[in-house]
Parts: sequence; C-alpha cells; structure tokens
Amino acid sequence: MTARTPIPAALAGWAEDVVGPISSVRDVSHRRPASRVWELTSGTGRTFLKVAPTPTFYARETRAYREAAPALERGTVPQLVETDPRQRALLLTAVPGRAVRSLALTPAQRRALHRKAGAWLRRFHGEASDLTPRDHAEAAGEIERAVHTAEVHLERAGDLIGVRERELVRRHAAALALLGPLPVGYVHGDFQERNWLYDTGAGALAVVDLERARPHAAVFDVVRLACGPWADRPELRTAFCEGFGRRLTTEEEFALRCLGALDAASAIAWGVPHDDREVVARGRRTLARLLEGGFA
Repeated sequence: MTARTPIPAALAGWAEDVVGPISSVRDVSHRRPASRVWELTSGTGRTFLKVAPTPTFYARETRAYREAAPALERGTVPQLVETDPRQRALLLTAVPGRAVRSLALTPAQRRALHRKAGAWLRRFHGEASDLTPRDHAEAAGEIERAVHTAEVHLERAGDLIGVRERELVRRHAAALALLGPLPVGYVHGDFQERNWLYDTGAGALAVVDLERARPHAAVFDVVRLACGPWADRPELRTAFCEGFGRRLTTEEEFALRCLGALDAASAIAWGVPHDDREVVARGRRTLARLLEGGFA
C-alpha cells in the first residue's frame, strides 16, 4: 500500500478485516488540518476510510448514516459499511459523480444541480415529527450556541474585522437571540457545493461529509449557499426552492441574515490563520452585503 499520508497500521488492519486485502490507497483528505480520509481499492471495489476528528463528529456522522441516509435514494449518499468507535473510523461506499467545483457547468446544469440539492435536502431533513423531544431541545440549543459563540469568533478575529462589521455581527446575534421558534429538521450541517458530487451524464447528485449533521433549525443548511453561490446567482436560489418544495418563512429569512453575519465572523476568524482564501472571501463579502443593506 502507498499513500501520501500513510494509514496507521491498526487502522489499515481493521479496514482489511472488513473489505479484504487492500491493493491501493489514495489520500483524499480535505485541506483542513484534522481531515483524514483515504480512498481504498480492494477485491470488493472502492471504499472510503474516514477518521472523525472528534468524538462528537464521529457520533453525528455515524447517526446520520444509520438513521437519515437510508431514507434517501440509493447512490445519492454513501452507505455505511462498518465503524470502529475506538479509532473513530468509518468505512463508506463510493458514490458516483465528480466534485462540483471541478466541473464546468452550463447555467442550465447549475440550476438543475441546485434544484436537485433542494430536493435532496428536504428529504434529508425529514419531518419535525421524526425528531425526538431531545432532538428538539438540541435544535433550540444550537441557535443559542450560535448566538453565544459569535463573540468568541470576534475575539479570535481581532483586528481582522473592523469596528462597523463587529457591531453588525453583534446586532445580528442579539436579534437572533430574540427570534421565536423556527422550523427544525435533521440538518447536514455543511451543505455547500464543495460537499456535492455530480454525475453530469445521469444528472445525478450525491452529497458527502455528514460529520456535522444534527438537529437544528432547517434554515441553517442554506446559510453557506446564501453566502456563496446564491449571492451572484439568485436564479440558483429559485431553483433550490423549487426542489426543496417551499420558500423560507419570514422568520427564516430574518434568521438567514443573522446566521449569515455569524457565519462571516466565523469564516474570517478561521479562514485567515488557516490560509483558506475562499472561506475568508465568503465572510468578507457577506459582511459587505449586510453593511450595504442587501443579502437575500
């Protein structure tokens, strides 16, 4: 076996116990420091071996693949082959498609993609009645946590965020804290194009990376779309809503602005020290739009 970052012996041994002798390994980790993912080839085909960065992410991703993913159309999300809680490891099946960011899509293909993304997400969210009382309490707690961590992000960002922008973030955090209950669902948690795979021939979408999946306000899953591709392409938002089956409520629209401001602070605070220019650009553009009075 060869790989850019070798798999620890114990982890490789466990994987081979499940899929058989491994003939090749490819490191497919994200640029994020804690990302550890390998593509394995064995007699059973291609599988992906992922090590969750924290116990919380391991628990979330495992639950998502066991409880939410089975309700989705086959091939639109990886299937869980096996897990090892001691090593926080997950073995996942491969899904068809290429990373969306590597594709040169026509405007029509891009609209179709976002329409499919809306349909996928609505199904993944499920119904509020699918959630337990504990899930509902956790969803409410996630909004509270987002409000409270806004100041943490501002402190980490320091002078990277100007005075006007800092006050804007604080105002939106305070407003979000006063907002009433929002529609809830089982969210993906990092729903954006970089976690989508698209088969242009079949027109099929697959979504990966469920480590942030959890009960939350449903609108949380469109924040990074609203702060990213929808900012310049409002027709993509329209297509998404067509697939999603509904438009955001008035309260969700307001929450989206607030969550966008908080996402911007987080993006700058994290993105600058990690040299992620794309994330930083998203944060700065969102703050600029909010200062100008435009967002949705």
